[in-house]
Amino acid sequence: MNNRFVILLSLFLVSLSSSAQISELSDKDWMLETETMSYRIGIRGGRLNTFYYGPKVEGEEKSTVRWNEFPEVPVRGVGAWNSPLVEAVFKDNVRDLDLKYHSSELLKEEGYDVLRILLKDSYYPLSVYACYRVLPNHNLMEKWLEVANIGKRDDILIENLQSGAMWLPASLYELTHLSGSLGNEFQPQTTLLTQGVKTIQSRDFKSYGSSYFAVRPRGEHDEFSGSVWFGQLLYSGTWRMDFERLSDGALQISGGIRFWDSWLNLTPGESFVTPKICFGYTQNGTSEVSQIFASYTREVLQQGSKHRPVIYNSWYATGFDVNEDQQLAIAKVAKEIGVEMFVIDDGWFKGRVNDRGGLGDWTVDKNKFPNGLKPLIKKINDMGMDFGIWVEPEMVNPDSDLYRAHPDWIFYFPNRPKTLGRNQSMLNLAREDVFQYLYKSLSTLLREHNIKYLKWDMNRHLTEPGWPSAPTKKQREVRIRYTENLYRLVDELKKEFPNVLFETCSSGGGRVDLGMLSRMDVAWASDNIDPLDRIYIQYGYLSAFPANSMVSWTGGENWHDMNYSLNFRFDVAMSGVLGIGNNIISWKSDEIAIAKEKIALYKEIRPLVHNGILYRLASPFESTHSILEYVSPGGEEAVVFCYNVSEKIDVSTRCPIEKKRLCFKGLNPDGIYQVDNSDKKYSGSYLMNTGIDYSLHGICKSKIIRVKLLK
Repeated sequence: MNNRFVILLSLFLVSLSSSAQISELSDKDWMLETETMSYRIGIRGGRLNTFYYGPKVEGEEKSTVRWNEFPEVPVRGVGAWNSPLVEAVFKDNVRDLDLKYHSSELLKEEGYDVLRILLKDSYYPLSVYACYRVLPNHNLMEKWLEVANIGKRDDILIENLQSGAMWLPASLYELTHLSGSLGNEFQPQTTLLTQGVKTIQSRDFKSYGSSYFAVRPRGEHDEFSGSVWFGQLLYSGTWRMDFERLSDGALQISGGIRFWDSWLNLTPGESFVTPKICFGYTQNGTSEVSQIFASYTREVLQQGSKHRPVIYNSWYATGFDVNEDQQLAIAKVAKEIGVEMFVIDDGWFKGRVNDRGGLGDWTVDKNKFPNGLKPLIKKINDMGMDFGIWVEPEMVNPDSDLYRAHPDWIFYFPNRPKTLGRNQSMLNLAREDVFQYLYKSLSTLLREHNIKYLKWDMNRHLTEPGWPSAPTKKQREVRIRYTENLYRLVDELKKEFPNVLFETCSSGGGRVDLGMLSRMDVAWASDNIDPLDRIYIQYGYLSAFPANSMVSWTGGENWHDMNYSLNFRFDVAMSGVLGIGNNIISWKSDEIAIAKEKIALYKEIRPLVHNGILYRLASPFESTHSILEYVSPGGEEAVVFCYNVSEKIDVSTRCPIEKKRLCFKGLNPDGIYQVDNSDKKYSGSYLMNTGIDYSLHGICKSKIIRVKLLK
């Protein structure tokens, strides 16, 4: 069967669909549609242009809707006047591109429409595919570029290659994005986009925020209404997102790999595919944005999420000082309170008595575990719990067998100091020998032990990104090739060990993104487990990622000298993937009783928390409390987490000023509901429009409310 027939057959099958996601309006003019959004592109004068990105357009207006005409793949080259997606240098030092339309094809991928538009330089052997996939049920689109050197003799140097650009018509816009630092991750920031360029980025594989963005007209801040253009990049390396307001008021949004100090040297026949950027539009405010990203992550990227267990982690109880008897003593208490996954953190491997040695040598420390880990794992399994373990594969200590054997395996530049961070160096995973060593080490660990959970940490910032053993033309590809091999390593391990849950961790939430969450199952949102701070961190996290990916521990940390109750600590941690980090062998009987009760409740509400539709009813950044409501897709059941972060008192009534009524979302207006097993019954309409008393008072107080539809 020849390729032409395959393409024609694909087009015919797509044309039979009554709900086509991509339609050709006329010759070389396409409309891409979700349930709420339309995106129109087309060829004019031989070039690919954008005409419209906004609310869904119906009927005959599809073929005429037009906000303006902007280049869909802007380049450094012919007619260039805006931020380029592609910048190339040819053998004769010409730095100018002239991309012209060549052909297009409409295909199906996993049930979704995919449009590929081929552009070629008018003289030089460079081809660029502009690619689009539409996910109508998730109200998202994905776009990416595929570039290739189709010549036979000369290399082509790519100095910049972004994933895509989107255009908004002239107006005054505000950008909300997530930023932060160690212990203060995922903090929402809103800024007015004036003329010029606003850039958010990751320089060294860490961001503590993510590439999440939400753009809306100035002054529209309602959580549940108003226009929002939004997106994220599916990438874990160095990335950037640019928001450029032009002199005429139009806004260009573009993003992809951050090419500072990087390039791609494409040899003849070589190609490269950029990471995807996903984007969408809604008229229902940022609450719907968080819901869209949650369903996209769970159902598309993770293709149906695995069950997330209740976790115990040993770090705060034992630090580096781990041994079999001590871990078993902790495990017995963990089993009693209802833990399902027992995880040993740092300190289990050879030479690891502090953070100055051992990283890189992923074999069991016989001084701590003379009989290895297998007897310990069996005893924990016999208690009814699965076993997990901590690793930091991308790092190495100078005091390790690995470093002594291969000092050249780290990032470094000749004749320059080799900087340490946290007493460690970063392995150059761009190297094939490093990849093979890590794959062998980790696969052996997982193959020889009944490990069901891998907490994958990455603590160090990137410095001295030298790759002196590589050919000169490839040395500045090191950041890009590192990320490719990181993905390849995780993908190979996941393929071989499909029943192992993977957690991404990076000095807290330093590397949480859709690129990682398309491979990892869950993420560590922050090393800061102070429950008051976690309320803010987790609210921001849930803007971009689903609750079933957000690992949240109880623990003893107290960054604000507050007398937090154990109930409060559990209530905060239960709004995501519940973990316990306390030294539980020191707990008294009343604390054990509270933990047993809370974990039992969590297991009842876990399906709602992990797979429900999230409505953020109140923001701690804008009020004295945070309220998170998780609702079943049909509205039959809801659970609401209420947290007070501060309190303002009306001196005349001695009552809190804010939020005297709690109004729900997502219920069936005609249904009759019961709240917390009360004898009183409410209609869904009443609960959503009139609400109930918000009867929670006091700073750092919490309450969990359950709502059920009566049959």
